Amino acid sequence: MENKNKKSVSVENNSKLPPEKNKFEEREITLIEVLKKFSPGTSIRAALDDILRARMGALVVADNEGLLEIIEGGFKLNSKFSQQRLVELAKMDGAIVLSNDFKKILYANTLLSPSIRLSTRETGTRHKAAERTAKQLKTIVIAVSERKNKITIYYDDWSYELEKGSELLRRAAETLQILEKQKEIFNDLIINMNILEINNLVTILDVCNILQRIEVIERISEKFKRYLVELGKEGIVVSMRLKELTKNLHKEREMILRDYFRSKYFRIDSILKDMNFDLLLETSNLSKILFGKFCDESISSRGMRILSKTNLPEKEMKILIKNFKTLDILFNLDENSLIKLFRKKEVISSVDKALKDLREKIMSGRKI
Repeated sequence: MENKNKKSVSVENNSKLPPEKNKFEEREITLIEVLKKFSPGTSIRAALDDILRARMGALVVADNEGLLEIIEGGFKLNSKFSQQRLVELAKMDGAIVLSNDFKKILYANTLLSPSIRLSTRETGTRHKAAERTAKQLKTIVIAVSERKNKITIYYDDWSYELEKGSELLRRAAETLQILEKQKEIFNDLIINMNILEINNLVTILDVCNILQRIEVIERISEKFKRYLVELGKEGIVVSMRLKELTKNLHKEREMILRDYFRSKYFRIDSILKDMNFDLLLETSNLSKILFGKFCDESISSRGMRILSKTNLPEKEMKILIKNFKTLDILFNLDENSLIKLFRKKEVISSVDKALKDLREKIMSGRKI
């Protein structure tokens, strides 16, 4: 079910500016937006499913600039779209032209004649015409194959095969199990990282293990979102579970990157997003690419992620970080040590309590 035309794109970003969406992200967003139009419950999807069940073929194209130049014959309808009408028109030969919002049927029984110079991976006449038209006009084209019993969506230079709801639910359930296992591993890693950070015992390997797990979860989640789009209302329950599993994950990722890479945050963020999946699975690769050092070398956290788990104001957290280079010193402070930083007694007491409470939770292995 994956888009066969995905490409890994390297993007460099100015560390002082927020990164722009890379081409891969834009492609994913476009794919999801297109798939939403065909989710179960929509009239167009119901019509396509009816055509498939009737063992008929069909070629449906959304209107776009330049379409009239490549269609021949047929007849004009300009009628309101309906599920039944599209199914009836599919009984004829030729392509059916819909308005680009799928609300009207504009033409039927037409012949599509896109440029034969455009490359195509397809073999059948209908699918060749569909792929070339999508490429030439940058529009949505749907090909229903009676022989292969499948529905293929074409847009620009990619294609995507729609699957039956039952098959999608099965795959979604399998993917959800993988996600749950990955999240369990992540939770164990983050609890261990908390202990290591407040004792200043973190190594590059520990950071790489956490980032690796987050990236794996996020990439699986993106694939999972496609299933949800195609499932429509049928995917509500699994959608809720996905939200539970990925809650606050992006924030944790951001805080870790800012703690360990600081001014290099945007560049490292971009490198991780564009990294090949096979490369990502080797922590030794991560340490070389992200740090340029060996896995067993020690590294200290800036401390914002850990301190954000308290109810301390950001101003007070920054004062603590500025005055104490490592978290092991910070978490072993007493009230007397804090007098030099905070003049008000209530502030000193609040900071002292927050640090001691957090240390106790972390050392007991509790999730924070």
